Amino acid sequence: MRKPRNEKPVREKPEFFEQVLEINRVTRVVKGGKRMRFRALVAIGDEKTKIGWGVGKATDVSGAIAKAVADAKKNMVNITIKKSTIPHPISHTYKSAQVLLKPASPGTGIIAGGPMRVVLKLTGIKDVVGKLLGSQNKISNVIATIRALAELSDPEQVKKIRESK
Repeated sequence: MRKPRNEKPVREKPEFFEQVLEINRVTRVVKGGKRMRFRALVAIGDEKTKIGWGVGKATDVSGAIAKAVADAKKNMVNITIKKSTIPHPISHTYKSAQVLLKPASPGTGIIAGGPMRVVLKLTGIKDVVGKLLGSQNKISNVIATIRALAELSDPEQVKKIRESK
């Protein structure tokens, strides 16, 4: 039996949702001029309990994003979620970035700014209050947020994350 011509193929739901947090143009000076590249910071998550982040550099933006997504898939972390929030308040410091996360009652939503909001949304946490302190650096803030969330679940996982990067 033949398919009708106007029938569109069914799209599968993606394994991970990805969000580009930052794209920077970086240059290095070489003999004969400047060499320009792009750096992309990407966070990926399944909106259930997994989150990852990655940084990629390439001569074009799409290549940098693809490398960052591949890097993020290598750095996946499982998070413990209690109903729609985190089990208890937590703070974490990475370099000069400090992160403070507190559980919130159902219906509050995500009260956080910048890259922290994206990370929390991609993990599937729906009700939480967060504050970024100290640093404006997006990479440091993303790493601090993910490490803080990882501390909620498994101490072995935290050890693995600290050894990487």
